[in-house]
Amino acid sequence: MIIGTRGSNLALVQTRKVAELLKEKGFPTTEQIIKTDGDRFTDRPLYQVSTGVGAFVRELDDAMIADGIEIAVHSMKDLPTIRPPELVTAAVLERDSPYDVLLTKEGLTIDELPKNAIIGTSSMRRRAQLLRYRPDLQIEELRGNIDTRLRKLNEGQYDGILLAEAGLERMGWDDIVRVRLPIDEFCPSPNQGTVAVVALAGTPAVEAVSLLNHLSSQIETQTERLVVKDLEGGCTTPIGSYAKFEPNGKKIRVRAEVLSCDGTKSIKVDEKISVENWKAEAEMLGKKLAESGGKMLAEEAICYIQDLKEKKNK
Repeated sequence: MIIGTRGSNLALVQTRKVAELLKEKGFPTTEQIIKTDGDRFTDRPLYQVSTGVGAFVRELDDAMIADGIEIAVHSMKDLPTIRPPELVTAAVLERDSPYDVLLTKEGLTIDELPKNAIIGTSSMRRRAQLLRYRPDLQIEELRGNIDTRLRKLNEGQYDGILLAEAGLERMGWDDIVRVRLPIDEFCPSPNQGTVAVVALAGTPAVEAVSLLNHLSSQIETQTERLVVKDLEGGCTTPIGSYAKFEPNGKKIRVRAEVLSCDGTKSIKVDEKISVENWKAEAEMLGKKLAESGGKMLAEEAICYIQDLKEKKNK
């Protein structure tokens, strides 16, 4: 079976992990690298990339449908909510760390950063959450693969940068000093820290890939998507969502929020839902988030981002 992937170091690490797991199950694969718009245009914010939602995904989807690539591996947070009917998310791997982390040369916490420190991030969500927590911070655009971002930090272009801890873990960079940001103040993007494996519908790959599925991670990630579904914000708007099974396994704690792009306004929910009825209760919680002002805030953020895009294009 052919397994498609982006060409970044992190994407290749994730893909080769999946390939090894499939090999252990008796399904050898061959690797095919596909370039995406998100990889090509690293000189601009994601909201300016022409594909918009799914900037790291669309070309892989097209290759699977047109060229018969049976499998593709994605950071699940990059997957758009609406998916082509020809493709199946056949497995969600066991989740790695969901946390955002702050990296500085000195190992500072966010509270220890000097006034007006320059922080690099490509995420509108992280930008908004940082400004809510520390309005004095200067947030600058940071694109490129994980290696490039670390290089820019070490060169002194930024006082600190924000990354997903899962990427550092998967690369095996345990020696890099980082400070975890608390989820209560920095709710991660839906599905952050999770790898999804997509298969071409109607092929043997669906059954093979399904053997890798981690059920509790699948339920948690689906819950996160259901809770923010009614916001219709897309992956470039400041939306966070995180679901986690309680230790007793009977409840799932769900935290989700939507913010204004400047961090001055936010609407959030933080509740526990039952495992037996998790889909319906997650949808109800999502409607509560949307109807309590979350949908309006998401729409405002979309308009703000669109205005930024138009100004940049002039």
